[in-house]
Amino acid sequence: MAEFRIGDHPIGPNEPTYVIAEAGSNHNGDLELAKELIDVAADAGADAVKFQTFRAEDMYVQESGEVEYLDDERPIYEIIESMEMPYEWIPKLHDYCHERSVDFLSTPFDERSAAELEEYVPAWKVASYTSSHIPFLEYLADTDKPIIMSTGAHELNEVADSVSVLRDSGVSDLVVLQCAAAYPTPLSEINVRVIETLQEEFNVSSGLSDHTLDPITAPSAAVSLGAAVVEKHFTLDKTMEGPDHQFALEPDNLDRMVSAIRDTEAALGTGEKHILEVEEELYEKARRAVHAIRDIEARDEFTTENVKILRPGEKDAGLDPKFYGEILGETAARDVQKGDGIQWDDVR
Repeated sequence: MAEFRIGDHPIGPNEPTYVIAEAGSNHNGDLELAKELIDVAADAGADAVKFQTFRAEDMYVQESGEVEYLDDERPIYEIIESMEMPYEWIPKLHDYCHERSVDFLSTPFDERSAAELEEYVPAWKVASYTSSHIPFLEYLADTDKPIIMSTGAHELNEVADSVSVLRDSGVSDLVVLQCAAAYPTPLSEINVRVIETLQEEFNVSSGLSDHTLDPITAPSAAVSLGAAVVEKHFTLDKTMEGPDHQFALEPDNLDRMVSAIRDTEAALGTGEKHILEVEEELYEKARRAVHAIRDIEARDEFTTENVKILRPGEKDAGLDPKFYGEILGETAARDVQKGDGIQWDDVR
């Protein structure tokens, strides 16, 4: 799978995980609150802050009724309409993200919103419920930007259709995210191993859009399976009014998540096996070797009574333990002091 870049960040299986702090609509219609969210994400060390850009009339039929998961008696159309982000915010949020050295992203849910965003985002994020909207995928593909696509509430064959459409439309810079469309998602349902399935099935970089309440477990597991991207909702305060606050991370837990991701990357290392610099002292002092356990005179026979496999400590290490059997029964070429490591020069 080819590596590519989003902004200044390399994306791929051998690169640091691209961490998206999902502000979504948790700005509650307040531009200053949106900027506070950017500050929180930047301070936590996220690579990008992502909002959502949509218009209710382009998302739902007007008489769409209620949805149970939001725990809100208003019709879903009315809820979505109340969450719309003004288009005039887009350049302001972009510029503020630039000041704070994080990428500005916002998920478009329709062509009109994508057109407003195109100048300001380095990549597209496709929401799960839009990932089978084939005409919209083709529209985004024509902009020649990298695409990060979530896959919640879709079967693997449906994801395959969407990936094929994007590739046929010329998209090579693609990340496909495992996602469970449940808010919040129980840990038992997040199914992080799908990250590997997506990599194997489509030969793409993959990752996780995570809606679990735990800030560490699923993101760290995703990184250990090679996630190129991890996305998680956050808020300033879970008790704020709005549908997305309750399942989002508060600032301290966003800090913990980013730290856990970076710690997991550090723990995974390079995969190359060699003697580490931090191991050098114990490499010299604690690896066992063949040593005399009593004084041995020249022409004495080496036996289990006078040589043993021991840790050398401050002594010069003797032969590797694999040679122990070879020297038993041989005779000493010179005097050997108790504790000395047995060398080939000591054997006749």
